[in-house]
Amino acid sequence: MSEQQGGKSGSQQLIGSRPSLTFRLLTAMLGVVLISLLLAMLVTALVGPAIFNSYLDISGPIDPRQTDIHIQQAYKDSNLIALAVAVPIAIVSSIGVSFWLSHRLGQPLWQLSRAATAMSSGDYQVRVPITDADKEVAALSLAFNSMADQLEHTEELRKNMLSDLSHEMNTPLSVLLVYLDGLQDGIVEWDEETRAVFAEQLGRLERLTADLDDVSRAQEHRFDLVYSTEKVGQLIHTAAGAASAAYLEKGVALNVAGTNSPHLVRVDRQRFAQVMANLFSNALRHTPPGGEVTVSILRQGTGTVIIDVNDNGEGIAPENVKYVFERYFSVHRKDSRPNSPIPSGSGIGLTISRALIEAQGGTLTAESAGLGKGAKFSIRLPLTN
Repeated sequence: MSEQQGGKSGSQQLIGSRPSLTFRLLTAMLGVVLISLLLAMLVTALVGPAIFNSYLDISGPIDPRQTDIHIQQAYKDSNLIALAVAVPIAIVSSIGVSFWLSHRLGQPLWQLSRAATAMSSGDYQVRVPITDADKEVAALSLAFNSMADQLEHTEELRKNMLSDLSHEMNTPLSVLLVYLDGLQDGIVEWDEETRAVFAEQLGRLERLTADLDDVSRAQEHRFDLVYSTEKVGQLIHTAAGAASAAYLEKGVALNVAGTNSPHLVRVDRQRFAQVMANLFSNALRHTPPGGEVTVSILRQGTGTVIIDVNDNGEGIAPENVKYVFERYFSVHRKDSRPNSPIPSGSGIGLTISRALIEAQGGTLTAESAGLGKGAKFSIRLPLTN
């Protein structure tokens, strides 16, 4: 678990241990009532008898026939005086409790308001402290900070995307412009070699626009799938065979187990092959020569099959695991050129792969023990009876 995730989990546990705002308000109101009653009882007990006796002394000799009237009047006056003292004290205590609650609630809410204003102005690094406020206020602060983390990450992806697209488009366009200038100046002739260069660079631009369209379709789940029932072992065997030449060329071992698996899945054969090609390509890209990529097929329970693609390559930093399937997210490799705006891999393939698997009723997840410890991508698909 990353430091950020650990901190968030710790904050959630701390919030869960705090009393709720409703409990605090109820406790405060009950406290005001109890304070008022206790003060009234205390004042009545201390002042009442003295007032009562004083009233009787002032009255002088009492006609026995009017004794009840004098006693009732003395009791009434003593109670009124006691209430006159207790009520203001109760009002002052109520105002004090209300001020304390309003300050306790208002301060974190004011901090949230200022942070939201700053974020609306483009400051995605703003955060609010999670203090010892009530559970609801602390949960709101935690939710705000989580939203700020996501927005900051989204903004970073947007900047990376613009940089990646600029680089991807700039390279073929620069080549085409150079050749066009050469043709206009008569330095370059239109021959088979020039035609091949134009075809290659225009092909790169075409593939880029196709990738962008695929990403858009993946995010909106707009895929036209043609389903068929297939043996999962045969699907993996075919995909591994298509990738074996690239692995052999780089010197990375590709070990596939379970190609004789009889388990049946209902998938779009071509789209599933596209997913496996992306996973094999991703594993090869991040595994150095002499490394190893292992593919295994495992049945889970009675209705699920798991396809794992493991490599012992670069691995993924813990804080980046949850982002690997986001479009245009990429992680710089150790051997990348330091000034290159393009890290190895654009992240489009994994985004499309996950959307394709989900469209076919499955899931695609990633795991890694950390940098230098390899990575594992797992496909889970429902079995066909």
